[in-house]
Amino acid sequence: MFGLARTAARNLTHRWFSTNTSLQAPTVAVVLSGSGVYDGSEVHEASAALVSLTRAGADVVCYAPDAPQMHVIDHSKGAPSENETRNVLAESARISRGNMKPIAELTSGVADAVIFPGGFGAAKNLSDFAVKGGDMTVIPEVERVLKDFHGAKKPIGLCCIAPMLAAKVLGGSGVTITLGKSDDGSGKWPYAGSLEAAKGLGANVVEQGVDEITIDQTNQVVTTPAFMYEGKFHEIHDGVAKMVNAVLGLVKS
Repeated sequence: MFGLARTAARNLTHRWFSTNTSLQAPTVAVVLSGSGVYDGSEVHEASAALVSLTRAGADVVCYAPDAPQMHVIDHSKGAPSENETRNVLAESARISRGNMKPIAELTSGVADAVIFPGGFGAAKNLSDFAVKGGDMTVIPEVERVLKDFHGAKKPIGLCCIAPMLAAKVLGGSGVTITLGKSDDGSGKWPYAGSLEAAKGLGANVVEQGVDEITIDQTNQVVTTPAFMYEGKFHEIHDGVAKMVNAVLGLVKS
């Protein structure tokens, strides 16, 4: 019964954007941070966001900083590759199948919403949270985009560690986010320390499971834990899809 209800909801969202002639399909910007969990965008989170957006009838444009990555990680070893540099935009194009724009071109005037997938790239290339923790800074272009969309009251979606970007930039506005759950000893929440870091930046932090989302109606921000949880691929995909559908729901409203 619940499966039928979810299917009906997805079909309704798709029909709303695809067949309602009085409403143009929304354009959603997706900000990537490279390609690969340890030094860029988490590929499965990015893919889940893109799939969910186009399934719902949205038009998608991908953006990334045109800048060097903090470093390059050999994903087979989990260790830095010495004497190698890569460009964030060029690596992100692997996910978007080549269709990329520099984040300098992204404003609230060209998109109805913006989504930030997670992965360590959000903490290394879009910010320096991976190095500085609670003393983090966000790169100027990402800070500008977040403030721009927030000021225009256009929805912002973030998953995994990316909500730390909102905590830093929008913490003063009392933004409410989720980064998953506190460490319960199970080993399933290895990045639980980020919750306290976000609180220290002024964010309200709600503990949620991998299949849950937090919607901040006031600030138009939607977040979900994704791979903050050591889960299976389909669990992460389903949570990201819920986040995307909630973002589209805010666009519609």
